[in-house]
This record gives sequence, structure tokens and C-alpha cells, in this order.
Amino acid sequence: MTSTQRYDVVIVGGGHNGLTAAAYLGRAGLSVLLLERLDHVGGAAVSARAFPDTPTRLSRYSYLVSLLPEQIRDDLGLDVELRSRRTASYTPFVRDGVAGGLLVEHEEGELTARSFRELTGSDREYEAWRTFYEEVGELARVLAPTLTAPLPTDAAVRAQVPDGIWHDLVEAPLGESIERRFRDDLVRGVVATDALIGTFASLHDPSLVQNRCFLYHLIGNGTGEWRVPVGGMGAVTDALTKAAVDAGAEIRTSAGVHAIHAGTASDDGAEVIWDDATGRHRAPARFVLSGVAPWVLRILLHGEEDAASKPIGSQLKINLLLDRLPRLRSGADPEVAFAGTLHLGESYTELEHAYAEAATGQLPTRQPGEVYCHSLTDPSILGDVPAGTHTLTYFGLHTPAGLFEDPAAKQAAVDRALASLDEHLLDPIASVVRRDAEGNPCLEAKTPVEIEADLAMPGGHIFHGDLDWPWAPQRSLLETPAARWGVQTDVGAVLLCGSGARRGGAVSGLGGHNAAQAVLELR
Repeated sequence: MTSTQRYDVVIVGGGHNGLTAAAYLGRAGLSVLLLERLDHVGGAAVSARAFPDTPTRLSRYSYLVSLLPEQIRDDLGLDVELRSRRTASYTPFVRDGVAGGLLVEHEEGELTARSFRELTGSDREYEAWRTFYEEVGELARVLAPTLTAPLPTDAAVRAQVPDGIWHDLVEAPLGESIERRFRDDLVRGVVATDALIGTFASLHDPSLVQNRCFLYHLIGNGTGEWRVPVGGMGAVTDALTKAAVDAGAEIRTSAGVHAIHAGTASDDGAEVIWDDATGRHRAPARFVLSGVAPWVLRILLHGEEDAASKPIGSQLKINLLLDRLPRLRSGADPEVAFAGTLHLGESYTELEHAYAEAATGQLPTRQPGEVYCHSLTDPSILGDVPAGTHTLTYFGLHTPAGLFEDPAAKQAAVDRALASLDEHLLDPIASVVRRDAEGNPCLEAKTPVEIEADLAMPGGHIFHGDLDWPWAPQRSLLETPAARWGVQTDVGAVLLCGSGARRGGAVSGLGGHNAAQAVLELR
């Protein structure tokens, strides 16, 4: 076993959070080694040519950005453009045999108000919608600045927001609040979906995991807006990689970490054992930052694999390349309907029924999911392709990893997902999907099982585990920098810097930023 130099910090995992931490620590003058087992950095935040016959580069896994703070972009000088979508969401429906659609504009105006009125028959539901999101916005504006600071307490946050929205988002199951505030089943479902992205739960789950998921989806930069990174998610990784390298960080890919040896006290330091094509190596360090899931970290530290605590992902990702956008039965302009989030099978009743079926081990009969056309907002990802070409991404809910133990389940899930789209189309999706040189459809699907295999995310869980509240309980002992920044582990020299950190999850850089701040306090 060869030994490398001693580093101030060794980072395990080269996802966007690991790169963020490397950039901050390198800029502060620390020696940093980042190890990534794949032959490239970025983790889930990558762009790739999923279909070899075309130059189009898709955001293969993660696909939108909301939580990445402006502060991190400014601190690191990231050259990344995040572009707003002109449509927030469009939800096609059929009622009494008539096809229609609920449109929510990016800047809500008369078209949005009219769309609610046509769906529900009055202005009451839109008024409830506006009131609810204004109150959510108040909480978001309080929380957003705290994400890049030491953890606030729940009491400190609660003192700054209205009692009603605190109760509805933090104390009671979100389903209760939605049912009380809204009457229309479709409107209820559109509100509820943000609670279920990557989270397998009933809207009435007493654990409130759905509430926490909802909160993270609505607090980014105080607005909750989800934007398209120009150039794809790989542009975010490229900018962070440049920042880390420019700061002096050493990055090694195809470097698989085998184990981490560390004492319990923070001043004991740690040692990372890793392998590459030349053999096994050891890298001693003052601190080790873990960008891998906490469940994986426990294995690296203690050699123990606890199947009972393994996270369970719950999503179906489908990437498609189209010759043209399909026409909708509602008559809506496809360039408007597909420009934002297009909801499928996501009425409130359908969401709860799909969860109930999946919870008993059945693939949902009506598959709920969402569709995005990023090329409408960012045509640069297409490359040199015929006019009219577009990408399409489907993200399915309530498809936990356990459903895919049966190899036939993947094709069944894909078929049901596409059928949910075809219900609302004049042109079946198969008629507009591009074919490769061998006549195969340009369609790529990823289940949680495959995401685990590709990215080493246990259970394919996109958040590395259930999200936690972005604050600390009032009586928490925040005696160390690691605890104050929400990145502590049971080993003093090892800190979390990935999505599994408190306030981690999604493409935010928060795990990396906060771990770096804790190290800078500790050094």
C-alpha cells in the first residue's frame, strides 16, 4: 500500500457538494484531495449523450436547480446561467368528456386566474392558492438566508413566521392543510406534488417526511423557483470543478474509497484507504468530508451494512428525444404546456391511491408523474439537430425500489408512464419519439435500482435518505462547529458534506458549503 502526502482535508465523493467543499477549502489555503470512484466528477449533476446517434446532451439524473444559493454562486465565481421557465405548470385533465388544462404562468396573471376559473367555476380556489403560496413565501424568505449560516433553532424561525403557515407545514400532516384550504381535487394534487418528489409517503404520514420534502421544494433563494441550468446540469458541475481546481484542490477520478479509519475526537485526524488502477493507497488527513450517503459512510467507517436502515428511493426517470412536440387534446399550445412542469395522474385522489397501491407492493395502476421539456428553455443542449427536435423528461412518483425486484416491472412502469401522457395527446408519444439508426426509440429509463448501480446512491434515494428540517430543535446541543453547521457524524474528524447532511438534498451545494465552514472553524 502506497502512502500519499498528508492533506488538510480528503473529500470522499466528487458530486457537486464535494466539489463545492473543495473550492471553498482550497480558496482558504487548505490542501485538499477529492476522490471520486467514477471516471468523472459530478455525481447526479451531469449532462450526457444518452443517445449516441445524436449530439443532444441531457441532464441524465438531476435536472432543475432551485436551492443553489446566490451566495455560493457569488463566493465561488460560478459561471452558470439559471434560466426561468415561462410556464410554471400545466395540468391536463378531462372532465365530463371535455379536455382542458390548468395553466399556472411563471408570472401569474389573468391567464392563470381564468384557467382556475374555468376548472373550478369560481375565483375561490385561485384566491386560496394565492393566499397559501403568499404564506409559504413568508416562511421561505425567513429560511433562505439561514441555509448558509449556522443552524437556527426551530423557535427562532417560528418567531418570524405566521402561526398558521407554521402549523400547516411543520406541525400537522400536509394532507390536512391541503384538504382544509382547497376544495378541487386537481388543485389539491398540484399543490401536493412538491411533497412527493423523491419521497415515498402518504400526504397524511405522521412522520411529516412529506412536509419536509415540500418545504425544501419551496424555499430556494426565498422564491422556491426551479430553473433550468443553461448547458444542462453538467454546466453546474463544470463550473464547480473549475472553481475547485483553480483553488488548488487535487481531484482524482476512478479512485474508489475502500475504508476510512478515524478516532472519535476531531483532533485525531483520519486516514482514507482508496484504490485505483495502480493499486491501493492511503491518504492521511486532518479531516475527511463524506459526500456519499450516510448509510454508505457507516460501511466505510465501521464495515457494517445494515439492510434494515438502507434508504429506499422512489422515482422513475425517463429521458426521451422527440422529432417534434406532440399536440394536446385540450388544444393548448405545446410550447406553453411543456415549457414548465406538466402534471400527469397527479390529482390528490390519484396520488393517495397510487401510494396505497405501491405500499402493498403493487405498481400503481395509474402512474403519477411529471414531464419537463428543458429544450424549450435552453435549446443549446440540442446541438446540431433538425428543426423541431426537443427533449422530454418524465419523473414518476410512488415507484419505490422494491417494486423493481421483478425485472418485468420496469417495462410495465414505463408503459404506464407513457400511457398517462398519451391520455392527453392527439399524437401518441410513440409517433413523435425519434428513432436511432437501428430503428430503436430514443428513450432511456432509470429505476431506483439502476440509479443505485450507476451512482452508488443506496436504494436509489436521490436525497441519500429522508430529508430533515432545516433547523435544530430548541434544546439541541450545538457545542461544536460540525453540530452548528449540521454536518456532524459520530466520528469527530469525519463530517458530512453531501445530500445526507442536514439541509442537504437536491442540487444546492449546501452540504459542501456548510461542511467547509465547519472545517474552517475547527482548524
